[in-house]
Amino acid sequence: MPIRERVEVISANAMLLLSRRFRHATRVHPMRPLRARTGAVILAVLAALAGASGASAQGDASREYDVKAAFLFHFAQFVEWPQGAFNGASSPLTYCTFGQDPFHGALDASLSGKKVGEHPLQVIHLKAAQDFQGCHILFVGAAERKSISGTLAGLKGKPVLTVGETEHFTADGGMIGFCLEDNKIRFEINLDAAEKARLKISSRLLSLAKHVVGASGGK
Repeated sequence: MPIRERVEVISANAMLLLSRRFRHATRVHPMRPLRARTGAVILAVLAALAGASGASAQGDASREYDVKAAFLFHFAQFVEWPQGAFNGASSPLTYCTFGQDPFHGALDASLSGKKVGEHPLQVIHLKAAQDFQGCHILFVGAAERKSISGTLAGLKGKPVLTVGETEHFTADGGMIGFCLEDNKIRFEINLDAAEKARLKISSRLLSLAKHVVGASGGK
């Protein structure tokens, strides 16, 4: 089964399982907030993605980036941007890439027609490292490794969630770095970098990370 279909199946199965549990839970705890229940569903989907990516991460590059695109969509649901980061309550949440696009359309397809809260999602592919004003999430691909230090330095303190895939990305100042563990796609989080950019990362997302940099991360 193509990995994109597997991702959709994982999401659907997780939603079905969690909805059954929540129907039971709301009978027992009718005042439990809907927001908390929704967050638990999303968290289950993320956990399922981490557990199901498997050898495909090393096999077919297109499959790897389908999985990473799914992660990027869900990451945004566990991050809170500071006041003023958006032009309005329903303005787009913008994902940016620059240079070579390793997704080859997979990120655009994964985010098409979706929202995070009231924010519709859009993707902008920049030709080179330039002014990232308007970007809320920036993905830095491995092909841009030579410009990572300069890019991260230029974004220091700005409310842009930086996500990368190079070794030591979080140690270099990036906020979320993809890595492989037992042929599964995992991620590390630099909580210090996120907090300096006034981004709040949910403790639920931190709990799924392989490693968290920052005293308040507890790891």
